[in-house]
Amino acid sequence: QVQLVESGGGLVQPGGSLRLSCAASESIFSRNTMGWYRQAPGKEREFVAHITTAGWTNYADSVKARFSVSRDNAKNTVYLQMNSLKPEDTAVYYCNVAPPFTRYWGRGTQVTVSS
Repeated sequence: QVQLVESGGGLVQPGGSLRLSCAASESIFSRNTMGWYRQAPGKEREFVAHITTAGWTNYADSVKARFSVSRDNAKNTVYLQMNSLKPEDTAVYYCNVAPPFTRYWGRGTQVTVSS
């Protein structure tokens, strides 16, 4: 049973920051690149960022220089530090392996950027 539990979402003003967490099962976390994805209302789910087991990172152009993905191997947790948030960042944020497996999608965590 795969467990990926996102947390840390909330309401933040434009320009603000949030830090998302994703707790993963060890068997998945230790062997896979972990990614963050998001889905805004009426939009398709899109890639945000990922981090490999070695710590290499990649970002969507829309979030590069604003978001930072990291992982804590001891905690089997991946993080997404989101700075300089914009209204267009509003979405449900999900973690998954990268590239994602459909059956791994969980509940996600809502991020709302609004004044």
